[in-house]
Amino acid sequence: MSRIKHIAISSQDPIKTSRFYKDSFGLTEVGEINNENVEGFYLSDGYINLAILNFKTEALAGEEFGTNFSGLHHIGFQVDDAEAADINLKKAGSSPREDINSAFQSQMGKGHGGKNSEMKYSAPDEVLIDISQDGWVGT
Repeated sequence: MSRIKHIAISSQDPIKTSRFYKDSFGLTEVGEINNENVEGFYLSDGYINLAILNFKTEALAGEEFGTNFSGLHHIGFQVDDAEAADINLKKAGSSPREDINSAFQSQMGKGHGGKNSEMKYSAPDEVLIDISQDGWVGT
């Protein structure tokens, strides 16, 4: 069974946005990221993470979003079997986002290696899906 484990919001001001969710809903900060590709925070209610991210590169943001986009970026699903999920996604008409996966150096079945993602896929309504068999920081 797959489980929603995180929702990612792209934000131009991750400090302000994360403060809003912490102050408004009592979410706990469980991680922070700041590297050449992305900066932001991982918040959690103990069940699902909310990633507040500011993408620094167009390649990782995805061409339909870009680095200036603010809003819902992707939904992360933890799956029991990444290879089976890959097959099911392709059967449903979803395709791996090779552009983002390549830029992120994601590999199916290799775990996230601290990157909090294994593979990203296209979904309807210009939403991205990211799957992981190993989970994410704080989940």
